Amino acid sequence: MDLDDLFAKRPQDPLALLGKQDLDPLSVEELALRKEVLQAEIARTESKIAAVVNFRASADALFRKGSGQ
Repeated sequence: MDLDDLFAKRPQDPLALLGKQDLDPLSVEELALRKEVLQAEIARTESKIAAVVNFRASADALFRKGSGQ
């Protein structure tokens, strides 16, 4: 998905607003902190994706076992 498409569909979405934020007024320390927070959010998002994929795979396996009986 193109980020411009996401921004156009949901202009008030926090992610869209984050991507449009002006970074010029931020200090090096503020930028470093922002980067750290964003990396933590990426890790949290990846963890959630993995949990959803694993749950889906478990559910699919369960229903495949049940349909063969």
